[in-house]
Amino acid sequence: MMWMIKPAGTRLAGSCVLCVVVVMVAACRPAPPQPPEPAPAPGAPAAPGASSAPSGPAAVVAQPVSAPVAAAVPGRINEITFDNLKLPIEKGQPFTPAVLPEGVKTLQQQRIRIRGYMLPSFQQKGLTQFVLVRDNQECCFGPGAALHDCVVVRMVAGRTADFSIRPVAVTGLFRVEELRGPGGGHLAIYALDGEEVR
Repeated sequence: MMWMIKPAGTRLAGSCVLCVVVVMVAACRPAPPQPPEPAPAPGAPAAPGASSAPSGPAAVVAQPVSAPVAAAVPGRINEITFDNLKLPIEKGQPFTPAVLPEGVKTLQQQRIRIRGYMLPSFQQKGLTQFVLVRDNQECCFGPGAALHDCVVVRMVAGRTADFSIRPVAVTGLFRVEELRGPGGGHLAIYALDGEEVR
């Protein structure tokens, strides 16, 4: 499937092959019950290391959805992956800025470098804009695709890129920018002012 990116502020048309994403959630079992310890004799000192907290099932700790991102350092290129951009929503659920992870917020208006694949288009050389996707399957951009699996790259003035079937590393200024399709649904939410494609 080929896509042409229109300038910012316009809507995109087209369709995309749906991906099936299987989310595996690990089940947590409570710790087996421990036999109660005998109560100390009245006035006897507590055993070393003894805790006054009641015993019970082990607490279940929620795991973060996106990979942790170190605090962005202004003036430095922050190396990230698509895992760092993951949103805590299921594919097809509506996006609101409230769901942005804190790690993504710290990357706003910071220089990053991210690796991925260039979504094929009709133009092969001298690209001024393109879509960078997580993998080379035609399922990472458009209706039904996970919003965090693509970044719209617009090269800065005087810079261009040539299409490659191999993975590329793109460096530029990162920001959250909502790109919607004809029906009003989101096609992408991440954008990059591309400085270099290698």
